[in-house]
Amino acid sequence: MKVSYKTYNLKFKHPFGISKGTKTHQPSIVVELEHMGWKGYGEAPAITYYDVTVEKMAQHLEFKKLMVEKFAFTDPERYWHYLHHLFPNNPFLVCALDIAGWDLWGKMRGKPLKEFWKPAHPKSPVTDYTIGIDTIDKMVSKMQEKPWPIYKIKLGTANDIAIIEALRKHTDATFRIDANAAWKADEALEKINAFKDLGVEFIEQPLAKDDWEGMKLLFEKSPLPLVADESCVFEQDVDKCLNHFHGINIKLTKCSGITPALRMIDRARELNMKVMVGSMNESTLGSAAIAHLMPLIDYVDVDGPLLLEEDIATGLTYNSDGTVFTSASPGLGIEYAGLYQKEKAPL
Repeated sequence: MKVSYKTYNLKFKHPFGISKGTKTHQPSIVVELEHMGWKGYGEAPAITYYDVTVEKMAQHLEFKKLMVEKFAFTDPERYWHYLHHLFPNNPFLVCALDIAGWDLWGKMRGKPLKEFWKPAHPKSPVTDYTIGIDTIDKMVSKMQEKPWPIYKIKLGTANDIAIIEALRKHTDATFRIDANAAWKADEALEKINAFKDLGVEFIEQPLAKDDWEGMKLLFEKSPLPLVADESCVFEQDVDKCLNHFHGINIKLTKCSGITPALRMIDRARELNMKVMVGSMNESTLGSAAIAHLMPLIDYVDVDGPLLLEEDIATGLTYNSDGTVFTSASPGLGIEYAGLYQKEKAPL
């Protein structure tokens, strides 16, 4: 096994604003695993409010590079467990390596990733398109620039109700609202009641991630479904969300990859909770990992490549009706710098 990496600072088409701040670029690290002539790729975006930078991820990878390379790769689940213990405090880096391991495994077996988890009744969710916080006029302009069937609207301002009322005047599309933990319980209930007749499908992370008491109250009174994001980061968080949220939004980067995400999906199903897998503004490379999970989930937010002015890979097809299609090629099915080894026969 050989491991290498490259860092990027991908520019957004528009400044991307949420309740925690606004950014113009998305820093990201891409790792490459080379094994027996095949190459697998994985991506992890850096998120400052989680105190994660590409510099820290690169530093940790350099420090334990030899240990990453010494593992006898046989399957991605075993590799994730090894990485999880090797980098116990860096789930973002583990995610990038885990995705690369799955990409590698798919190529070795000659299958697209989604072929490894064929559900009896596959789902086909359509992706939303995110409108970041801005002035009302600019948010309307962003929406009109990209006609789409479902919009994810970032909120967490003093003008939240006015924003949704203004956007609703310009489209019949479904709205999903993401407050990114910005509201208090009373404020959230007031706003949700205002939104219930404005074509809103659900509310994502209305309260602070540890406000379980507030979420219990909101769960009992909210006229709209509630979906956990910041409150559901790791596997052990799924059970905590029961009777506080109606569903969970899994972020591959935060939970540490495809391997734990699959277990989180299974546990949420056991608890009769809805499941979403969401974007952290990954390029097509990281977004392909999300897209391969679509047959298993109810909602998907995989619009990262649509928000970026710069991309680093190809292989996903986005249609104006919100449908997203992965390539039939093995692994992630993406092309990154044209560096695929195709001469090997599947095992």
